[in-house]
Amino acid sequence: MRFMSKSHDGGKDSGVTGYFLIEIKSLFSIVLLKFNKGTRDAYHNHAFNALTFWLKGNVFEHFLNGPSKMWKAGNVKYTSKSDFHKVEALEESWALCFRGPWQKTWNEHKNNKLVTLTNGRVILKEE
Repeated sequence: MRFMSKSHDGGKDSGVTGYFLIEIKSLFSIVLLKFNKGTRDAYHNHAFNALTFWLKGNVFEHFLNGPSKMWKAGNVKYTSKSDFHKVEALEESWALCFRGPWQKTWNEHKNNKLVTLTNGRVILKEE
């Protein structure tokens, strides 16, 4: 549980900073996200469903098995736990994100490997 804190969102290799207004993983989170220009190499899904309000900037959402989509200020985006994607910020971009409860695991696809992660980005399995 955390309140009014700042940290990387998506791990230390992520170009996203999270300003966590509140995070109670078993219930919900509200986080202001700052996306630096660029993207991580890893496609990923999430341990939670999310509703995101894009406040500033432009980003592409790239899907592992599907077309890309552009999001810009004023757009509202729903992200399902099953969406396997990565976000590429074309410029510094900001979003307000409401996240649902976390499940125990999620996945990343990087360097042709599927990695299963759990809380603290601990690796449970690599395939």
